[in-house]
Amino acid sequence: MGVNGGVIGGTLAWLGDLLFGGGRNVVRETAEVFRENAEGAAERGLTLRMGALDQFAAEFAPPQRGRFDRVMDGVNRLPRPALALGTLGLFVSAMVDPVWFAARMQGVALVPEPLWWLLGVVVSFYFGARHQRKAQEFQRDIAATMARAPQAVAQIAALEAMRGQGAETVGTADPGPDAEGVRDAVRPEANPALEAWRAAR
Repeated sequence: MGVNGGVIGGTLAWLGDLLFGGGRNVVRETAEVFRENAEGAAERGLTLRMGALDQFAAEFAPPQRGRFDRVMDGVNRLPRPALALGTLGLFVSAMVDPVWFAARMQGVALVPEPLWWLLGVVVSFYFGARHQRKAQEFQRDIAATMARAPQAVAQIAALEAMRGQGAETVGTADPGPDAEGVRDAVRPEANPALEAWRAAR
């Protein structure tokens, strides 16, 4: 019994070393030939998802701009409000101090005409570019609205068809092409009590 137990124990130990020795697991490795390792698949899926999220984060992250770019963006936003507020300021100054305002307008009257033309060109190009961009955005919005127009027309037609079913035909059976059946379905039934009440009035 002792010798047999030792042989069996040694055989089992040898078999265990063969299957699981050296950090290996032959059963698991053999099973993975036929079926994917769920834990490994989860790790690979996590790596794939994290890579996709990192890519999206890098793609949609706001660009890191320097101080010069931020200052230029601020300067580009100044002309429109400066012109609007400056014009309102001229009206206020004309009411507060008319003499001061008249003196400044005399200075403006001395500006040569070519300089006025140059100013007109600069302002036209500046505001013209903005107007062009806004006009294109407006056209895109109109095109998107027009693309939805057939759906709206179909819905309105369906609502009008529902309205076309008058109150007198609600709840009546469809008699088909029989005209007398239509007349009988729509015409109210005789009510002797109601007729007697009407006659008594």
